[in-house]
Amino acid sequence: MPGLDETNNESYRYLRSVGNDWQFNVEDLHPKMLSRLYKRFDTFDLDSDEKMEMDEILYWPDRMRQLVNATDEQVEKMRAAVYTFFFNKGVDPVNGLKREDWVEANRVFAEAERERERRGEGSLIALLSNAYYDVLDDDGDGTVDVEELKTMMKAFDVPQEAAYTFFQKADTDKTGKLERPELVHLFRKFWMEPYDPQWDGVYAYKY
Repeated sequence: MPGLDETNNESYRYLRSVGNDWQFNVEDLHPKMLSRLYKRFDTFDLDSDEKMEMDEILYWPDRMRQLVNATDEQVEKMRAAVYTFFFNKGVDPVNGLKREDWVEANRVFAEAERERERRGEGSLIALLSNAYYDVLDDDGDGTVDVEELKTMMKAFDVPQEAAYTFFQKADTDKTGKLERPELVHLFRKFWMEPYDPQWDGVYAYKY
């Protein structure tokens, strides 16, 4: 069965356009990383049809609107960031993304992010993280605390107690508040780097 390439995946298309010939090999992935990725897919696949649709993805920023005191401008910015992020992750606006292609889509996206970093281009992980950060920062003090982080966990149907583990891992300077770079750093560690068991409990799941 044909997989992903530059004809049907935006991240492969980007890599090939800059001369990067990286290719996915499932043998390079730790089994627990596979489990982590499939668990996340199943969270997004709201109708359990083994295909992720853009409408299902956009459910999450709409859910955030219900949980926080966000402006329409903030929510629209978040929707645009979610769309851009998941489009580059392989969720086609018309055809969606099949579960069987999800792991490869994630790995090629990670390589594209590394390539963007090498070239000094903007990170899509940062784009998404910052859009959520703006909404989570309910009191407008420029940081996110544990209570605000619980809102994100609730929005993503993750046990709210995960906020404490997530916060502990993300708060690298131990100020008791999360700054933007700390949130981006944790997302990058969790999704882009080789499997490390210390991140298993970040969303209160074991893999």
